[in-house]
Amino acid sequence: MNMSKDAGFEHVLKYFDEDGDGKVSPSELKHRLGIMGGKLLLKEAEMVIGELDSDGDGLLSLEDLKALMEGGGEEQKLKDLREAFEMYDTEGCGFITSKSLKKMFEKMGESKSIDECKVMINHFDLNGDGMLSFEEFRIMMQ
Repeated sequence: MNMSKDAGFEHVLKYFDEDGDGKVSPSELKHRLGIMGGKLLLKEAEMVIGELDSDGDGLLSLEDLKALMEGGGEEQKLKDLREAFEMYDTEGCGFITSKSLKKMFEKMGESKSIDECKVMINHFDLNGDGMLSFEEFRIMMQ
């Protein structure tokens, strides 16, 4: 018996959707991944869902899940990368600086020194200006 693609997505959604409302919340994602042996902080689950949530309700719908599992194509990947880059560019200057990287780590509940952040940035800083441009970020994420 051959299951349709949509039925497969629905099966995955039902597994994660513990309260049966047809959507996956950050706490459901965190809990189910924990059962599967994965570890995700609630803040991280919120960030993951925030990245994939197409209607802004803070939950994953069947459509969001399909887009995630089908990959969404190159255009979608570039859009997702741009959104991720903008999250790290907390100063809104068009670059990820060691200061903005430090702020992002703090939002995720991790503590990194400015020097540690500089080392991370220098690893992918191709032009040596001490900051990551979108293009450098894109290369880093590949």
